[in-house]
Amino acid sequence: MNWIHHWLCRSDWWRRTVVDDIMPWGLDGVELGPQVLEIGPGPGTTTDYLRERVGHLTSLEIDRGLASALRGRLGAGNVDVIDGDATDMPFADANFSGAVSFTMLHHVPTVELQDRLLRETFRVLRPGAVFAGVDSRVDYESDSYRGCDGFG
Repeated sequence: MNWIHHWLCRSDWWRRTVVDDIMPWGLDGVELGPQVLEIGPGPGTTTDYLRERVGHLTSLEIDRGLASALRGRLGAGNVDVIDGDATDMPFADANFSGAVSFTMLHHVPTVELQDRLLRETFRVLRPGAVFAGVDSRVDYESDSYRGCDGFG
């Protein structure tokens, strides 16, 4: 993440946008089950929202500094923060009842790595599990953003 993303993702404006708009819209009608994987929590704005709504949350973060800070802030509870790369997840097959990724896939720099991340996500999901989230789309030809898409 660059410094602009670090600043934005920690702002009160972004927190309100996530909590009031993005998360409710992205999870409307979605049943994630008791064991949920969060891919790319960053500073934990989405984690804060999710941990109050799921039985157990495992948050996988590639940035060791962000993961450490999130672990330190959350302390004991229903969230495990794991340092790791979502393109090569350290989890067993069919481990999770649901997975989410909110506003982070655009940080995965290539289509090939995004495809690996998606394959890994589906590998660690139980049969019939849900993968839900929201992100902006990048036109890799022009490197321009095209709004926000839900998936699931």
